[in-house]
Amino acid sequence: MKDFKTLKEVCELLNVTRRIVQGYEKKGLVHTDYKDKYGHLLYDEEAVKRIALIRFYQKMGFELKEIVDFIDLPDKEIKNILINKLNELKIEQENNNKKLILIEETINSFHKDNIDKYLKIIM
Repeated sequence: MKDFKTLKEVCELLNVTRRIVQGYEKKGLVHTDYKDKYGHLLYDEEAVKRIALIRFYQKMGFELKEIVDFIDLPDKEIKNILINKLNELKIEQENNNKKLILIEETINSFHKDNIDKYLKIIM
């Protein structure tokens, strides 16, 4: 017999809310055909793993609409998507590092009379 978990148990196990799981169901990412005698949805181990995987992808910065598009692709294709995400995040990090340097330089030499200098940078 399969090991089933109630929605409440899944939420507690994975530290998610009911709304999150219901959102996954609405997007077609997760589904269950199992119910207990009271009509409560039950999730098998595969569904629980899938919810955990979706959360993992979200922590990497993927949006649900992106996850819908790739979650069922072969591993090789998902790996390529992850490589692209890594490159995207590296570029974002480089841009943020440039902003940090600019802010630090501004703080170190800040004086309200230097505003003309800062305006030249943005124009």
